[in-house]
Amino acid sequence: MATRHIALLACGAALAAAPPGAAVPSTHGGSVHRVRPGQSIQKAVDAARPGDTILLSPGTYRESVRISTSRLTLRGSGPSSTVLVPAGATGTGTGPCAAAGHGVCVAGSAGRPVANVSVRSLTLRGFAKNGLWASWTDRLTVQQVTAEKNGTWGIAQERSLRSSLLQNTARNNGDAGLFLSNTMDKEEGAADTKGTVVSHNRVSGNRIGITVRRLRNLTVEHNEATANCAALFVVGDENSPRAGAMTLRRNNIHENNKLCPKTPRLPSLQGSGIVLTGAEQTLVTYNRVVGNVGSSPLSGGIVLFKSFVGAHNERNKIHDNVVLRNGTADLANRDTGTGNTFRGNTCTRSEPSGLCRPHPASPASSASAPRPPTHAARQQRQGER
Repeated sequence: MATRHIALLACGAALAAAPPGAAVPSTHGGSVHRVRPGQSIQKAVDAARPGDTILLSPGTYRESVRISTSRLTLRGSGPSSTVLVPAGATGTGTGPCAAAGHGVCVAGSAGRPVANVSVRSLTLRGFAKNGLWASWTDRLTVQQVTAEKNGTWGIAQERSLRSSLLQNTARNNGDAGLFLSNTMDKEEGAADTKGTVVSHNRVSGNRIGITVRRLRNLTVEHNEATANCAALFVVGDENSPRAGAMTLRRNNIHENNKLCPKTPRLPSLQGSGIVLTGAEQTLVTYNRVVGNVGSSPLSGGIVLFKSFVGAHNERNKIHDNVVLRNGTADLANRDTGTGNTFRGNTCTRSEPSGLCRPHPASPASSASAPRPPTHAARQQRQGER
């Protein structure tokens, strides 16, 4: 323990004494490249090797950053302290990520995915397209990142496996706060993520809080979604394999009553909690879905809706949720797909009638079931640890 303490002190002293941008050995292997406002993050990333960390001092950085090296960590000094914004005329960085309108890009290729990259503890604000865009990645971690006021998506990924999106805040983005998809450049069946986890995030003020599009084998849990037009969308279509085989559990979804106009793909959105379109074998359980009210065809607490290309929901389980004070219904099966089951849900209004049948033994069968912790409460608990 004393040896480790001395090593940490030595590392801290080396960081303090090192010139800006210099690489300093880390106690965990790899080097630490420290960057200060006005310096180029991209130059530090380009100089880094697998296992290195790019450590950003507090301040505002006017650039976009592209990461294509595996086992690299980009870490800020906290979302309230380290902020990336578009370069503009006075920025320090250009390149393909900036040209595409993104803040941070994690970019691999079909034959060479980028693996074990971590982006942590910073804010991505005001980019024309996406705050963070990831493509062809494996085991990407995005944690304690705030993505706000970006033109399309806050944090988005395609063609990525085993990702962890944890403890992020995505607010006031043009489309989805968090967006996960199989691919954006062609029509094909749902992709197996091999266990992607979306957990303990807070999404607010977006068109859609979280969109999961044409994917299988992932978990969306313990997230809070409020003040969006719609909270959580699972999107499938007629392609094979079908979207689904995922778990949506213990999410706190409340008052997503912002009104968004229709688009070429979707009707107007307001008051949508959890929506499944064209999905199969998805478990929706132990969620709290309260106070989502609107008059869109997709409005309601938990809604099954035939996809807009005609694919039905099949063999989904909607079990043991608390679904109250939603409109036009708490539970709504507006699809003709087969094998969908509704059991043990606490609710008062359903379409068709008869879906609200609380199960006495279910932990979620009471309106007084404990709420999932809020994002602020989770952060407070982490600080106390």
